[in-house]
Order: sequence, then structure tokens, then C-alpha cells
Amino acid sequence: MINTSVFHNKKAVYYTLGCKLNFSETSTFGQLLAGLGVVEASKGERADICLINTCSVTDVADHKCRQAINRMVREHPGAFVVVTGCYAQLQPEHVSGIKGVDLVLGANEKADLVSFLSEAWTAKESARERVASTGSMADGAEPDALHICHTVKTKEIKSFAPSCSRGNRTRYFLKVQDGCDYYCTYCTIPFARGNSRNPSIASLVRQAQQAAAEGGKEIVLTGVNIGDFGKTTGEKFVDLVRALDGVEGIQRYRISSMEPDLLSDELIEYCASSRAFMPHFHIPLQSGSDEVLRLMHRRYDSSLFADKIRRIKQLMPDAFIGVDVMVGCRGETEECFDHCYELLRGLDVSQLHVFPYSERPGTAALRIPYVVDEPEKKRRARLLLELSEEKRVAFYERHIGTEQVVLFEKASKGRAMHGFTANYVRVELAPSDAKEELDNCLVRVRLGNFNRDRSALKVQLL
Repeated sequence: MINTSVFHNKKAVYYTLGCKLNFSETSTFGQLLAGLGVVEASKGERADICLINTCSVTDVADHKCRQAINRMVREHPGAFVVVTGCYAQLQPEHVSGIKGVDLVLGANEKADLVSFLSEAWTAKESARERVASTGSMADGAEPDALHICHTVKTKEIKSFAPSCSRGNRTRYFLKVQDGCDYYCTYCTIPFARGNSRNPSIASLVRQAQQAAAEGGKEIVLTGVNIGDFGKTTGEKFVDLVRALDGVEGIQRYRISSMEPDLLSDELIEYCASSRAFMPHFHIPLQSGSDEVLRLMHRRYDSSLFADKIRRIKQLMPDAFIGVDVMVGCRGETEECFDHCYELLRGLDVSQLHVFPYSERPGTAALRIPYVVDEPEKKRRARLLLELSEEKRVAFYERHIGTEQVVLFEKASKGRAMHGFTANYVRVELAPSDAKEELDNCLVRVRLGNFNRDRSALKVQLL
């Protein structure tokens, strides 16, 4: 039984680290608590509840999580602090031992966040009353029993927490899948998220319809390995795409990330002719060296990846293609890196997301003998980032002078509005032309030259 009275007139702050999936989940947590009377605290205002949704993809991410938790505890003294997400699942004892943390929820438990929070909050208040009545502890001290941790082992992670929300953004993020069965040698995500699982197509269509009813124009499909959709329900991802394409009111969909071996020609062909799926793909390569891909236990080779890029460009010449690349992983000799660099230089991709390899405890990659030192990792990352910027700028330049439709996002007062074309060219509208009524509107514009930092193209309203 949820004690809803504990939430009435409470104020909360939310902090998200990591991926778009985490952002979507945090937004949903906020919606659930708002329905129980919790309001989001204003900037600088002290909160009653702090919720931190964590990431653990690298050791840097772990460090950022610890920093965020400690900062929340420091900035909101006396608040009830909840930590969930991948870092909470992988290191629950460490997280629960951080001073000020009240409740730790793993991947299986976050689906019942409100119930766990209600129970823990009630227990904390009762304990505080007992301490106050007996005077058995110093002022400001908290009984050890108040630090509650709920997690299960990876194999027992079965729940699916639905999420379709936008928070304070324009685009909605629809969670269509969770977990991963791939167990790549460098990755801890399957241990943090559990095995692949998904809801039904029918339930996801209903969520998209609700987003449309709320005025949503664009939805990003998120998940851990969304191309694996269907493990739970026996359905196919391409059938989900077809069903969502028919939802009235939603004018744009984007697929957040798709493994190359799961990006079928059937899906590419459908997106090329669909009503609302944009010519925008994000495809993780990780390495362009077949030797390194084998060491990673990836399920494709560089030839298959290149074929997918060519197929997309054949059907959608103006498609934006983002690519994830990892540098400096164990086994990546200089020759292997050169193969990766040359492959990417020769492919018509639009932008690279470059990640230096981070050793994760318990992963199979630690058994690979060849180790790349940190200076060399930085050198390789710099080379790929420079290549990425060359490709992004060239992609943008091809669109200067063209007319495009942009979905604008709300801007702070006196600042430029930003938005994206169908094929993900970032644009900037001068503050003098920015109007509040343009927020969440699809508007035809003419693309001009680059803005000052070359992060976007300036546009003129038509």
C-alpha cells in the first residue's frame, strides 16, 4: 500500500547521467511523483527528494556519479536521496555507503520506485520520531537502518519500466526495449540492465498516441539494444516501426541506436519510404578492425558495417549517420587503429562519437594481453575527433542554401533558438527572430552559413 500522503507538497530535484534511455526513465519518474503531488524544485531551492539516475559505462562515469550524489547531498541537506541506474545496480554496497544516501534501487526495482520510496520514506520518518523521543542519538544523526538498498542479481532482472516522456525538452523519448544479451568483452551494461526484454507493440503504440494527444511532434525510440526488440513478445522491430508510423499526430521518429547486424535491409528500405521515420541513423561500429571486433565479441565485421552505410546512402543520400567508435581498447595495436581510421575516412558517415576505452572490473577484456597506454589513447581519440569534425562540417556545408523543415526547441530569453532538420542538421535562429510560439513547431526555413562556433547553421524563416 503506497502512503501517498508522504509526497504531498514535497519538492524534488532530478539528476541524470548517461544515455537517452536514462533521461527518458528519469522524466517518467518525475511524472509519476508529480501525479502524487511532488513539484520540481526551482534552481537554488532546497528539495525534499533528490533522485539521481546513474551511469556506469566507464570509470569516468562512475566518478561523475559519486560526484553528483555527494553534490546533491551537500546542496539539499536533510533531503531523502534516492540513487538508481546502472552504477546503483553494479555497486549497490558502495552507493548505499555514501553519506546521505537513503535508498538504492537496482534495475529490477526501479519499476516500483514509488512503492519503494513511500515505504522507505515512512520508515525514515518513524525512525526519526523514535530517535527524537528517546534522545538516543546526537542531533542530526541518522540511524544506520535508514540506508536501504534493493537490488537483485543480473539473472533475476525481469521487470520492464515503461517510459515515454520529454521532461523539459521538445522531443519525446519512448523506451521500446531494455537489457542486452550480447555480453561484449569490454561492456558491463548486460550486468547492469539484465537480459533483453520489451513490451508489446500495442502498448508502445498507445504511449505514442498519448504523446501525440499531449502535443508531441517527434519521438526518439530508445533502449539498450533496440534492434533486439521482440525477445519477450515474439514480435519484430520493423513491425513496431510500421505500427508507430501510423500514429496520427506524430510527424517525426528517430531511431536512437541500432547494431549493424540487426539493421536489416528491410528496415532501411521501410525508413526510406516511410511517412515519419527520419533519414537519421546512429550505428555503433566500436572498431573498424576485424581483429579487434573479434576480441570484442562483436557480431559483425567491418565489411558488413560498410555495406549497411552504403545501402542507407543509396536509398537516402542525405541521411545523417552517426557512428560510435571506441579507441585504445585491449588488443588494438597501432595497425588495428590504422585500419579503423582508414575505414571511417572512406565511408560517407556524418559524425563520430569517440569513446576512449575504460577498463571495467569483471569484464572478459581484462584477459586480453595488449594494453594501450593513456597518452596513445588520447592521440587516437584526437585523430578520430578531428576526422569527425571534418565529416560533420562537410555534411552541413552540403545543405547551405537549401530549404528544410525544422522542429524548433524553446530557448532561454534573449538566446538563439535551436532545432534540427529531418536529417539532423542542427540550426540556429537569431534571438531577434525567435518567438515563443515557434517552440515545438515544424517550420520551413532556408539554411545559411555556420554560426560563430560552427556548431549549427544559421537559418532564415520563410
